[in-house]
Amino acid sequence: MSAPAAQPSTFATALGRVISTAGPFLGLVAVVVLFAALRFETFASLDNAAIIFQQTAVIGVAALGMTLIIISGGIDLSVGSIIALGTVVIALLLQSGWPALAAALAGIGVSALCGGFSGLLITRLHLLPFVVTLGMMGALRGAAKGLAGEQPIYPDETWLGGLMRLGERGSLPAGVWLMIGFSVFVALTLRQTRFGRHVFAVGSSELTARLCGVPVERVKLLVYVLGGAFAGIAAVLQFAYLTGGDPTTAVGLELNVIAAVVIGGASLNGGQGGVVGTLVGALIMSVVANGCTKLGLPNWVQEIVTGAIIVAAVLLDYLRRRGARGA
Repeated sequence: MSAPAAQPSTFATALGRVISTAGPFLGLVAVVVLFAALRFETFASLDNAAIIFQQTAVIGVAALGMTLIIISGGIDLSVGSIIALGTVVIALLLQSGWPALAAALAGIGVSALCGGFSGLLITRLHLLPFVVTLGMMGALRGAAKGLAGEQPIYPDETWLGGLMRLGERGSLPAGVWLMIGFSVFVALTLRQTRFGRHVFAVGSSELTARLCGVPVERVKLLVYVLGGAFAGIAAVLQFAYLTGGDPTTAVGLELNVIAAVVIGGASLNGGQGGVVGTLVGALIMSVVANGCTKLGLPNWVQEIVTGAIIVAAVLLDYLRRRGARGA
């Protein structure tokens, strides 16, 4: 007679969940303490903290849309290209005499359409999200370069440029407050609405969600539209930061965005994730980039560090899933 299988300890399971939840915060504290110890005078200041938050705004807003996509079980590799295209569209419309608000909304609308097109290919033709968005990444980057004539576009200054302008004595720019406001909106949407519950259901098990009456295709399409829209909002902030449209901006940004979401506790298999963790993950990416700059490290070293963080994020997701199966 074989011995009964050992049951996982309730304490160990609970401890694992606490570590999984607190992990992103502990990681943020660790990198802050590390760089503060190495470059206290230049790193540990209110002005530099404001710069870090400023640098987080674009990644953080784009990561909100990516959070919805990853929770639903998808992925989007075209975010950086959507942001570049959005900045070019805004710049061209401003040059044509459009009001700043209308140009910004048009940039967001074009970005949402790009996300919606990816969603249609995924839901209607049942193509793999990785393949679809990889193709869109190249196509949209090419479109941005074509529209801009492969040159940055700098229209006359408008109030949009003030969205990312740092204030005095470490005060945060308006773009950071926009990121926080949209974060509250997405968090409430995920936790307090039927759509949010459907997003988690589709990511956890698409078949089960379908059997329970969830409109899977509609949910996935809307998720990609929202992902594109948030990339468009990030494009507005990137335009404000650059004071122009640049078809070569945000190259590789999608990897930082995905890493931020996964570091924050989302699973690449879907069905798991949250806004607070995503914002913490985005902050970690910004702190590392800022800290490397303060240390005077060359770009190639920063790229190695960023790549290592992305690999660590994927490994963390694997360990979380393995722990969940063991529990």
